Amino acid sequence: MQDIFIIGSKGIPARYGGFETFVEQLTRHRECDSIRYHVACMADETGEFEYQGSHCFQIKVPKIGPARAVWYDLAAFRYCLNYIKNHPGIQPAVYVLACRIGPFTGFLKRRLHKMGGRLLVNPDGHEWLRAKWNKAIRAYWKFSEKGMVKHADLVICDSRNMERYIRDTYAGFKPQTTFIAYGADVTRSRLSDEDEKLLFWYRKWDLEPFSYYLIVGRFVPENNYETMIREFMRSKTDKKLAIISNVETNPFYQRLKEATGFEADQRIVFCQTVYEEELLKKIRENAFGYLHGHEVGGTNPSLLEALGSTDVNLLFDVGFNREVGEDAALYWTKKSGDLASLMERVSAVRILTWIRKPYEL
Repeated sequence: MQDIFIIGSKGIPARYGGFETFVEQLTRHRECDSIRYHVACMADETGEFEYQGSHCFQIKVPKIGPARAVWYDLAAFRYCLNYIKNHPGIQPAVYVLACRIGPFTGFLKRRLHKMGGRLLVNPDGHEWLRAKWNKAIRAYWKFSEKGMVKHADLVICDSRNMERYIRDTYAGFKPQTTFIAYGADVTRSRLSDEDEKLLFWYRKWDLEPFSYYLIVGRFVPENNYETMIREFMRSKTDKKLAIISNVETNPFYQRLKEATGFEADQRIVFCQTVYEEELLKKIRENAFGYLHGHEVGGTNPSLLEALGSTDVNLLFDVGFNREVGEDAALYWTKKSGDLASLMERVSAVRILTWIRKPYEL
């Protein structure tokens, strides 16, 4: 039995987030009975439960600001080591998502190796570039990334751009890397256009099919919400902008409201969260277009889901997104007026032509 311990995501069931979606789908589609997944889950209390045939263990983490993520990963890694120690004979591998515990990785790896285990690392994107962190925290994330890459037995990258970055930046460590692409569910939603759950959602937010551009994802600065909202407000499109994200207690929401005055634009609708997969898929399918502003991550599962569901996708022009969207999407930059102009061009195309040839604008 191969035991794979996955730490670094917030856990499953998934509630948005690239790593959470990845772990959700990985465990759901396990096809080999000789593999057993153990998934760390951030929680308010400790405990264990089974989900999709996987052993999930809850890690209670104090609310200590940015250090919370480091604490969480260290506590989860310690749990893994104790579990392996108490279950001799298993073939363990600890798969760490993101590079937050670099200064401690050498020590943890040595303990893991003594138990016959291997250390796998997925570096995600450029955490040290995220706008929400101050300079000191960004410096730590960069230093931590270096330590994680140095000590990993294998670095697993979900983006070829990220794999090149790891190989070039840390060539002195001669890191062992591999690229494994994410997949996406491209089947149509099981919900019909007349399903009451869908109709209720439309009534609640005063929306109609193909009457809205859609954004789904974490409400954080590096996903370029400010640019997308400003450009939408600048545009003359008659479509609405539906934003599905948890913003109720997000301080960034308040800052953005003050900076842009988006409340004055009745076309912009914050639609809270949608966790039901079939409903969210149907909402994507019925969107006039999808806006994707992620800038510093690797491959985003939310982008793959949009490409598989929504006819027209407008992506921020960065290497990670170009790699995934290629010529099946339209691209915009932060240049003033660029996205607004693109949305107006898309909106001006007749729906029939737009469906048949969505990218010939």
